[in-house]
Amino acid sequence: MKRVISSKLNLTLFMKAFIFSLNVVIFFASFAQNNYMPKTLDMKERSVITDRWLKERLATVLPNLMEKSGIDMWLIIAREYNEDPILKTMLPSTWQSARRTTILVIYNPGDKKPLETMAMSRYAVGTLFTKVWDKETEPNQWKALANLIKEKNPKKIGINKSVAFGHVDGLSATHYDILTSSLEDKYVKRLTSAESLGIGWLETRTESEMIVYPGIVRMAHQIIAEGFSDKVIQPGITTTDDVVWWYRDKIRSAGYTAWFHPSVSIQRKDEASNEHLRSFSVRPEDEVILPGDLLHVDFGITYLRLNTDTQQHAYVLKPGEKNPPKFLINAFSQGNRVQDIFLKNFKTGKTGNEILQKSLTEARDIGLKPTIYTHPIGYHGHGAGPTIGMWDQQSGVPVTGDYPLYPHTAYSIELNNTTFIKEWNKEIRIMLEEDAYFDGNIVRYIDGRQTKLMTIPRTLLPNN
Repeated sequence: MKRVISSKLNLTLFMKAFIFSLNVVIFFASFAQNNYMPKTLDMKERSVITDRWLKERLATVLPNLMEKSGIDMWLIIAREYNEDPILKTMLPSTWQSARRTTILVIYNPGDKKPLETMAMSRYAVGTLFTKVWDKETEPNQWKALANLIKEKNPKKIGINKSVAFGHVDGLSATHYDILTSSLEDKYVKRLTSAESLGIGWLETRTESEMIVYPGIVRMAHQIIAEGFSDKVIQPGITTTDDVVWWYRDKIRSAGYTAWFHPSVSIQRKDEASNEHLRSFSVRPEDEVILPGDLLHVDFGITYLRLNTDTQQHAYVLKPGEKNPPKFLINAFSQGNRVQDIFLKNFKTGKTGNEILQKSLTEARDIGLKPTIYTHPIGYHGHGAGPTIGMWDQQSGVPVTGDYPLYPHTAYSIELNNTTFIKEWNKEIRIMLEEDAYFDGNIVRYIDGRQTKLMTIPRTLLPNN
């Protein structure tokens, strides 16, 4: 009998211990799951992917763009440490910059034949741009280029000159002068801006890139969430600048780079502060974070040559509070409403200015006070493509705002909505920014969007 009781007791203790252990495992597994960072490739693995994507883009994206533009030869010319923005996207992963004077020549022979990708340089540019300059035969690099152009006899020669789009204005004045002085007059007359070709190259996202892009945006979301938590912020002690530098260190330690310096700002009940009236260039850099504060972060990382750009909010709970006050929850939902209206107006062929004006009108008609300043994203944080408003140009943006929307492009959906908060006797801005992809029919957020205010303190959870 004693042995039976002892066995039952041992079994009971074992089950209690097992259940306790299981709960601990579940707790920590859940905690880890809610705070995980997606896999980050080592440098060799990144190199393989970067070069693979470049090879794919040259074979699938570029031929269609060249046919569309009518440009049958594209010259991309830069010198070391003064790289053309487009050339940097075509360098192999092991090149940190151009070498000496690097000249890439991309020629479309027509008849659906593959593009010829050549390097009129001292070195081959990776495995994708074959060296075609024999310095021993022709010591003058520019004369060798002129000879190649004469041999191929292109009808339309694209060069990277643009008044409005900086991404496609990478040909220096010096190189332009040397180029034109090296060519016969008939070829100088065939030189034309490669503006549409260059923008198309930069803005078009491939299927392979879009499989990976959600993980990159998730990395950014997870770092933001960790920074806006009591792991980093101790109200009454931590300052906004402390959080900014935590973000910089976290980005580096996680294996990414920041393409701009993050910012963290505060809106609070203090009626004299009028934060919403400050321009984007005069936000205070260092304020102590207090209970009752509405925090805002602007944050972006670069990984695998792709960029993110995100703005989110968190609320610092006061003693006894479990959730943000209703008036802030309502203000945040109005910001989400502006996003919804805006994304419904993305239509292929519509210009940035057309999308801007339609979205502002629809939002204002239902009593919202929006400001929209959305930009393309991809190879650059402020990418090539249609500008859809600027914070200080809500009537439209000349030239870049007249550029049309194309399928297979990505955007940083950046905007804000102003709301009067009676309890604070002031207006506040809900400033939101999330990365999204336009497939030609609909826009989808690459890794979701923030739909609820984060709270400090809280158990870290991924964004909704």
